Amino acid sequence: MKSRYSHVLMLLAAIAAFLPVLAVDFMLDGYVRGKESQQLQMSLDSMTMRIQGAANEAIISLRRILADSPSLCTPTFIDNVHEQMQTSLFLRQVVVESGDGVQYCDGFARNVIYAKLSEQLSLPGRTETLTVVTLGERALPALKITQAFGAERSVSAFVSVLGQGARSLLYGLKPATSVRLSLTNGTTVLATGDVPAGTDVITATSFAGDIPIKAEATIPFAVARADYVDLDVGFTLMACLMSGSFLLLALHYVRRSKLPAFDIERAIAAGEIKPYYQPVINLSNGRVAGCEVLCRWVKKNGQVVMPGAFIEFAEATGLAIPMTLSLMQQVRTDLSSLCLDMPDLKVSINLFEGHFRDSSIVDDVQAIFGSSHINFSQLTFEITERRPLANSTETLAVIAGLHKLGSKLAMDDAGTGHSNLAYLQTLGFDVIKIDRIFVDMVKPDSQQVPVLDALIAMAKDLGTEIVAEGVETEAQAIYLRNRGVVMAQGFLFAPAIKAPQFRALATALNKRPTPAPALIERAA
Repeated sequence: MKSRYSHVLMLLAAIAAFLPVLAVDFMLDGYVRGKESQQLQMSLDSMTMRIQGAANEAIISLRRILADSPSLCTPTFIDNVHEQMQTSLFLRQVVVESGDGVQYCDGFARNVIYAKLSEQLSLPGRTETLTVVTLGERALPALKITQAFGAERSVSAFVSVLGQGARSLLYGLKPATSVRLSLTNGTTVLATGDVPAGTDVITATSFAGDIPIKAEATIPFAVARADYVDLDVGFTLMACLMSGSFLLLALHYVRRSKLPAFDIERAIAAGEIKPYYQPVINLSNGRVAGCEVLCRWVKKNGQVVMPGAFIEFAEATGLAIPMTLSLMQQVRTDLSSLCLDMPDLKVSINLFEGHFRDSSIVDDVQAIFGSSHINFSQLTFEITERRPLANSTETLAVIAGLHKLGSKLAMDDAGTGHSNLAYLQTLGFDVIKIDRIFVDMVKPDSQQVPVLDALIAMAKDLGTEIVAEGVETEAQAIYLRNRGVVMAQGFLFAPAIKAPQFRALATALNKRPTPAPALIERAA
């Protein structure tokens, strides 16, 4: 009987072995769509991030000018305008006007020529307004950021972030790509290129954060596919190799009577997936404010496997859910006494998109921590922005359930995905964690990091708490603290450590009457 099953499986394997050869075009089409979509999205994200950064920088510059100037159009006011224009990458002009458009003064003592392309739009959570205009003889539009000054006057800053001509929108894109910039109310700001209706296309959309501008790009699939003709031969050869390898594996299966399986499920059952704790430090007093729970696969032979080697597999197979339950149970054991002694200590636990498809995670959290010394209010659950949640009934029910327990929800890796302001507001995030790629932009001599500053400003406008990830230098910590970011984690303070080390560290720092500002030595 076993031999017969082996023959049947061998026959099925032989048939399946030829599928890659037959599917070369399908595979290549999928590869092209995926790669070109990613490149198109990255280009648009870069464009909208530049627009958002420029607008936020203009707002900051405008506020500084007004704060440092006792009155308008005085020498002090003009000097402040010049100072901001010298330090800004995007600020082009500042003008003081009356309500009917009469210009009183500007940064260069000459009349500012501009024409409105859109109505005046308000910015969420800000007193400034935004208008799209053409400035001088420039072919591309500029942003006019306006702040009312009394009842009769206004001060406006002009920023140009779209390059020197319409073709600059297509820089780095394929020639046949069409790009459209529009306001979120549907008003077209600029459009270039044209794709005939009914064409099979690759598209991407990006929003400029809380700035009401949307970018859309479209490229005919046939144009993108034409650049990959040389890969047809390569994919065919690869398919042949895969077919041969598959047949060899099938023969190996017949000889051994079974196939080796990935043993992560066994590792979860055996308790080999262990929680490690990365401290979150309060930059204002040097105390341990909490920790983020990270996982490591500690095998029986002592080998430690980092999560990058198995997390995606666990999530794809649904094993991330039992893995998270195991980690939460270990967290309860590891930190109950510490959380009892330190009721302000916060514990952040990562959840996956699959946890938000039904409300069972809320019941699991209640069952695990309900009878422990870890209060629900001490728990924060993180979800990465790289895999945004669907705005569905199930998702909202899970978020509402966690909030009802008293726990918080954090957006991890903020700024690296495709979420917009509406997404963050709708789902009700309490904490925004700034990704390390933005913290890395801070260098020892950095005075401004527009993208990082924009993320911090967005989080403050939303009224959320802020945690900076990946802090590795003292300059980064000082930069963040000076901008009101109190919570931070990273190798400057400590890497992810085992429970006994974390308990000792938290006890040592938090029990001191006056915590020393000395940096925590980086663990080996």
